[in-house]
Amino acid sequence: MAEERRESKWEGKVVAEVRSITPQQVWPLLEDFCNVHKWLPTIDTSRHVEGVYGQPGLVRYCASTLSSLPSNGDDQTPTTVVNWCHEKLLSIDPVQRSLSYEITENNLGFTFYVAEWKVIELKGDDNAGGCRIEWSFSCNPVEGWKLEDFSGYIGSGLEGMAKRIEKELLVATS
Repeated sequence: MAEERRESKWEGKVVAEVRSITPQQVWPLLEDFCNVHKWLPTIDTSRHVEGVYGQPGLVRYCASTLSSLPSNGDDQTPTTVVNWCHEKLLSIDPVQRSLSYEITENNLGFTFYVAEWKVIELKGDDNAGGCRIEWSFSCNPVEGWKLEDFSGYIGSGLEGMAKRIEKELLVATS
């Protein structure tokens, strides 16, 4: 009888701070579930597929287009790949400034993925204010990835998101 090896679920959380911007300023940008492409650098497009805006059950389509040149051979025609997924809003809480979603369909290799975003006020002795954005996830292992690489990818995306949000809000309040 062959022994079957199963990896357990991957779980992780990444955090990015947004100084001098309040959670009340950040939350409306993230709760607009179908406009994630404006903030997350790894997403080129996102759009409404079905459901009611701001309500659990809302489904968005997200995609990124990647182009690369062949590494060898005479043909230097770029290869284009569109990575896509449908994501379903599971819960949204404007008071706690949190939302959760799951990937329902994709060509990225996910068989199970659930995530939660939270916007939390920073409190400290320096009175600088600000907030942090937390992105936690639980998923089945994805072929071709290691947990630490996947978590780093999510963390890098969140850092980029925080920078875009901070830049947008600082410009809007100037």
